[in-house]
Amino acid sequence: MPRTSSDLARLRERTAELRKALDYHNYRYYVLDDPEISDAEYDRLLRELETIEREHPELADPDSPTQRVGARPSERFEPARHGVPMLSLANAFDVEEVREFDRRVKRLLGLDEAARVEYSAEPKTDGLAVELVYERGAFTLGSTRGDGVTGEDITRNLRTVRALPIRLREPRSPDRAWPERLEVRAEVFMRIKDFEELNARRLEAGEPLFANPRNAAAGSLRQLDPRITASRRLDLFCYGVARPEGLPVATQTDLLALLPEWGLKTAPIVERCDGIEAILDYHRRVAAMRDSLPYEIDGIVIKVNRFDLQRRLGEISRSPRWALAFKFEPRQGTTRILDIVAQVGRTGALTPVAIMEPVRLSGVEVSRATLHNQDEIDKKDIRIGDWVVVQRAGDVIPEVVKVVTERRTGEERPYRLPSRCPECGSEVVRQNGEAVARCVGGLVCPAQMREGIRHFASKRAMDIDGLGDKLVTRLVESGKVKRPSDLYHLTKADLLEMERMADRSAGNILRNIEQSKARPLDRFVFALGIRHVGETVARLLVEAMGSLDALMDASTDDLQRIRGIGPEVAASVHEFFREPRNRGEVKRLLAAGVAPVPPAPAAARGGRLAGKSIVFTGTLEHMTREAAQARARDEGARVVESVSKKTDYVVVGADPGSKAEKARALGVRILSEAEFLRLVDGDA
Repeated sequence: MPRTSSDLARLRERTAELRKALDYHNYRYYVLDDPEISDAEYDRLLRELETIEREHPELADPDSPTQRVGARPSERFEPARHGVPMLSLANAFDVEEVREFDRRVKRLLGLDEAARVEYSAEPKTDGLAVELVYERGAFTLGSTRGDGVTGEDITRNLRTVRALPIRLREPRSPDRAWPERLEVRAEVFMRIKDFEELNARRLEAGEPLFANPRNAAAGSLRQLDPRITASRRLDLFCYGVARPEGLPVATQTDLLALLPEWGLKTAPIVERCDGIEAILDYHRRVAAMRDSLPYEIDGIVIKVNRFDLQRRLGEISRSPRWALAFKFEPRQGTTRILDIVAQVGRTGALTPVAIMEPVRLSGVEVSRATLHNQDEIDKKDIRIGDWVVVQRAGDVIPEVVKVVTERRTGEERPYRLPSRCPECGSEVVRQNGEAVARCVGGLVCPAQMREGIRHFASKRAMDIDGLGDKLVTRLVESGKVKRPSDLYHLTKADLLEMERMADRSAGNILRNIEQSKARPLDRFVFALGIRHVGETVARLLVEAMGSLDALMDASTDDLQRIRGIGPEVAASVHEFFREPRNRGEVKRLLAAGVAPVPPAPAAARGGRLAGKSIVFTGTLEHMTREAAQARARDEGARVVESVSKKTDYVVVGADPGSKAEKARALGVRILSEAEFLRLVDGDA
């Protein structure tokens, strides 16, 4: 706490700096939909300002960002005043802050410290908050939060969101009827798959990319042309109403159960929690499932469940006292690129990788991020020394989302992929029409050799358990393994020479290598690492050709006659088996005892779906997609990944995405999971 006038002057100057910075970043985030800093950095600045104003009330200002919600509305749309202000939530970032919230709620309600407050807990969807007004059941007005009191009228754009009902559904009983006027609060968001597809289209068109699904959703809702909004595939979850009093419910969890009866979509995974320990357990469970959800969430929302207690607790200027957002660790962050290096993969592809100052994302400290290829570096204008926004989703390697060009000093250096392979010195070439540059060194390139052997031994290929990345690297560096066939000549003595290798582990690895000799032929073909040949393509090739000899001797015309195989794949397979070194390696594998098991003849397989082509999309309820695909293959079906006029069936689960729409457009028969099971069980 400052004790001198100079200390107070410095604090006053810092306060002014923070307010100016937050106002600027509010404008970038809410109005331009083009943030320069991560959410975590923004939260840090806001919390610093809140702390100063709390400890020094003489520095408080009614126009401070701490006293406002969001930003002033854009002048591109008509203003829309909220009947009840749309407040934002206070944030908590650790368990102690959540416990303090619980203690404060009890204190304000006059409850004993040992009492347990009933809370509702919901996932905090990372989207754009809106208000939906229904008059006598008809959607009449939709608006953004804006400054909390006045937002932007985006009714025409919101009408394009398919999850939003234009008219409310009639309730199941008169005592659960909706009121004459209903003001619903909702979060509009974009699913991760739709966001990635949108950015892919923008990259191809040379347009700037959206930093994350939240900004893509916000940018889509603020389009002056509703047709553009309609093309963006937005979704929404309703999470509350402005005036719950008078509704036939007394709690938040009851409200979220009622809204779907009226046709208003709410988020799954909502729970009633008896006490703060149940809230903390809920937060842990939702954080664990975060990466498996099809949309982004950045925390959970905690609310005192009873509406009468919410009214007693009231609000402060910026947020309600009865609710709190308990955030997860951020997925995005801002850091600086120290260097860019080229990494060589098993097909010879050179991938530029950014070496960065370490930054913590999703609970993990990262210092490397993929830059994909030279084209993406050029389009994003990424340079060594740049400050960049990086993100990490799930177990995927972090990637650079955008450059913060405003922080450039002029000392940043452009980057070009090398013309010679950094691993073996061979020439690097880029074929016409391809985005990827490749080393032509082939088996003489240590990187390609190493990655190829890792792929060969991987679980979905030959499944040699125990041959992890580190052991493969040591075996290659020692010269004991130069190609996949060398794995089948390893001895226990060879393995025991490797660092930290015990006798028992060496024995297990040799046993696993021996067992891998009898894998199915399609997995063997996949293990060879043929360009453009994934698991599905390998299965199509093997089922059509019937044997390894037939596949190796097939012409491009033979291959193109296989349903689902195009000219690019056919050329790649033909070229692979025409290359003497590749044919020689296959012969060495067979001579070492590898005996891939060919598929049963089509006539022998038979089945209720014999000769049919089938696509699965969405999440199935009673089985995994892999199990359903295996069931279809057992019945003679050809399982493919993309929908075409030649597809016979598309099996649709929850959240199916674009494949279901394409099937409808092409007139392909769509099956539910239940219909598919009846079909394979012979009950259809």
